Amino acid sequence: MISLDFNFNVLTRDLSLYLENQVKVGLFGSGVLSLVLGFSAAYAYYYLISVAKKPQLISGGKKFYQFLRDQCPVVSETYYPTFWCWESRIQTLLRPFVTAKPGVSYRNELIRAEDGGQISLDWFDNDDSASHPNAATRPTVLLLPGLTGTSRESYILHMVQQSRDLGYRCAVFNNRGVSGETLLTPRTYCAANTEDLEAVIEHIQRTNEDAPLMAAGVSMGGMMLANYLGRMGRETCLKGVVVFSAGWDVFECTASLEKPLDRFLFNSYLTSCLQAGVDRHKSVLEKNYDIDHVMKAKTLREFDERFTSIMFGYPTNDDYYHDASPIHRLKSVQVPMLCLNAADDVFSPSHAIPVEAVKQNPNLALLITCHGGHIGFLEGLWPRQSTYMDRVFKQFAKAVIEQGGDLNDLSS
Repeated sequence: MISLDFNFNVLTRDLSLYLENQVKVGLFGSGVLSLVLGFSAAYAYYYLISVAKKPQLISGGKKFYQFLRDQCPVVSETYYPTFWCWESRIQTLLRPFVTAKPGVSYRNELIRAEDGGQISLDWFDNDDSASHPNAATRPTVLLLPGLTGTSRESYILHMVQQSRDLGYRCAVFNNRGVSGETLLTPRTYCAANTEDLEAVIEHIQRTNEDAPLMAAGVSMGGMMLANYLGRMGRETCLKGVVVFSAGWDVFECTASLEKPLDRFLFNSYLTSCLQAGVDRHKSVLEKNYDIDHVMKAKTLREFDERFTSIMFGYPTNDDYYHDASPIHRLKSVQVPMLCLNAADDVFSPSHAIPVEAVKQNPNLALLITCHGGHIGFLEGLWPRQSTYMDRVFKQFAKAVIEQGGDLNDLSS
């Protein structure tokens, strides 16, 4: 580290002298090329020293930690964010536009809920699976999209593609009213309520009794999964869970998104997306809620105060936010769960990542990258086909399904 600091100081000094000389000589002809090369060298040096870093792997138990090191080499590799867009907000904003959307044909199934509502489940059966030709025993991966996401989000399609390569079947759980289906009852969804998720998991298990089942959740989908595991303890059929870019403390997440720049870039947009969903089902919802008041909300917090917390019967919005925060249930998780977060994610600020809570539970592991943004994790010169997040998913899914026996009794 001493030599590293020395080299950086030398580089800075030499670069300053070099630039001064270029200004004296003139910025034309070969001087311009030399200037560009000088800046490029300095940027490359900064990138390799300050941006590209190995992730931090934290686990509450040695057994799970070693399992991940052995079966998922990605957790020990340096993460090289795309060099021209490693900043968190740029990663977050660009991912939907620069990553490809693999072609996936789903089979849709509508499940009737106990309250009379319906839940849309999109299946990718993978009947051409060479490694698991028997549909009865073909492993199933349940996928949960983010706040306003559906089975057509690029990050979901990439996980379906990774699962297809492994020979697995996928089922995508679409929250009520978001994927084009009719809302039959005046109820949508939230991160705290896991009743629909419980119904979906039970349905999948009944449909494929002999097939191992694991799950992956993104953003709010990850929060819902973590809350589900915290409530169920050992009473679940899931063999393992991986969670990406989850918000662990909703109070901190909301406060972060209310900062001026992040409110402009993300908060207002997400609020308008939620309002569009409410407006789409206005005929069903207006009997129970003041839709005009909801449509005037400017932030996620105002939307939750006027709609979500009321829908699910919370005395106050603070009560809802406390109940929706997975950090309070991590101690009760009894299924192996790997969580990937970026330290620069403005949706889930680094100071709210539950490092200490994870250290207290041998069933939990936390993988923290320095960069990656929110559901970004772009890597490579032109990140069209795969991201760091995709690689984590594929390796962990394969490890859970094919080496899951090593995860029995992680407390030992």
